[in-house]
Amino acid sequence: MNPSPTAPLPDSAPDPGPSPLSLDVLVIAPHPDDAELGAAGALLKLRAEGMRVGVLDLTDGEPTPYGSPEQRARETAAATEVLGLDWRRNLGLPNRSLEPTLDARRRLAEVIREVRPRWLFAPHWVDAHPDHVAATQLIEAARFWAKLTKCELAGQPHHPQRIYYYYCVHLKLAPQPAFVLDISACWDRKLAAIRCYHSQFIEGRPDEPPTFLDRLRDEAAYWGKTIGVAYGEPYTCREPVGLTSLQSLI
Repeated sequence: MNPSPTAPLPDSAPDPGPSPLSLDVLVIAPHPDDAELGAAGALLKLRAEGMRVGVLDLTDGEPTPYGSPEQRARETAAATEVLGLDWRRNLGLPNRSLEPTLDARRRLAEVIREVRPRWLFAPHWVDAHPDHVAATQLIEAARFWAKLTKCELAGQPHHPQRIYYYYCVHLKLAPQPAFVLDISACWDRKLAAIRCYHSQFIEGRPDEPPTFLDRLRDEAAYWGKTIGVAYGEPYTCREPVGLTSLQSLI
């Protein structure tokens, strides 16, 4: 089930009752391509493990130097196909002026109540990009609102158990992640999904190495080295991460 990546949600909708779709994981991204950069490995691994995964892009990401809304929509559809997502949608909020307004919070909370994810993935809260910072504030507030009763929000109350934070930062930040996920087996598909965004990562960028994609590979290899594997993907969490067994550790 992959609705059009660029179809915005209506400003309001009647209470649909119980959702026909319940996601295990919802990655929320400020722009198309942020989910691929920061969390594609997790999406691919969790999907392979039988979990239902989806992405909500908050904006269409335009304008950019080499993109257009139509091209970004095609690129997003191609990346969605590579990732094998169960669900993807665009909330239709304004790029470059994203703000955690009450209206945006309501719209996002209603999506959370609709797809009822167990876990949310959000951008790391420290970033140079104002849209990324605003997105994280919006996600955290909407998570709280989504559980409210006696309110005018569409859908039934729902509270995702946890938010994990992925790194897609526009800042020379040295991350201190809570954990690093082994994405060695799915690195090639993650890279293929990122390559779908030709207007952002290939067009207009220098061809000589190290290219932007070379840098991404090097970063993934660095995180893999920290845990003794080929490629890794870092995450953090504001709350303690619980384990049922130490056997899950590498």
